Amino acid sequence: MKIIIITTIVILIIFIIQSITSISVARTETQKYTVLLKEKDFEIREYAPAILASVKMDKTTYRETSSGGFRILASYIFGQNEAQQKIAMTSPVHMKMEDNGTTMSFVMPSKYDLEDLPIPSSDAIEMHESPRVITASLKFGGYANDRVIREKMSELQRILKKKGIEHTGDFTFLGYNPPFQAINRRNEVLVSLVNYSGN
Repeated sequence: MKIIIITTIVILIIFIIQSITSISVARTETQKYTVLLKEKDFEIREYAPAILASVKMDKTTYRETSSGGFRILASYIFGQNEAQQKIAMTSPVHMKMEDNGTTMSFVMPSKYDLEDLPIPSSDAIEMHESPRVITASLKFGGYANDRVIREKMSELQRILKKKGIEHTGDFTFLGYNPPFQAINRRNEVLVSLVNYSGN
């Protein structure tokens, strides 16, 4: 009986923590875009320019890069910059995995212009503005790993080939949730399109 009570309490605590985490994530500013086409988990979107803080790692996998890149960028928004200024976390975190390394990026809150943001203390961080871009995306849940990300990139590529939509091949993984959030997780793979005029 005692074990049942303890187990019930633990489950209740976990549920409360996960619920609070989900509410907190829902209140986090998310990078804005306009949906041009939607079919289940597949979307074509238009992104406006955004300010990014990026770090390039010489690792080429999600597993090798995620914690190290995140730690460097998180230190910047937590105050390790010339102004010792804290900056709100946004979502998603971008990870572009290429043959020569992986670039991880945090999207800066939309209230900032590039010149308003403090200079990073780390030389590894680059502040820059992304261009306006039209992309295709594929959404999936659960915890991401290298195998799943590769599978979703291949699936997105097959969808675009079937539709006759040309893309640049610069696939990016987007992660929307902290690692301790176990429910309602949102992940996406994204790729820029070439001369998209609508379907």
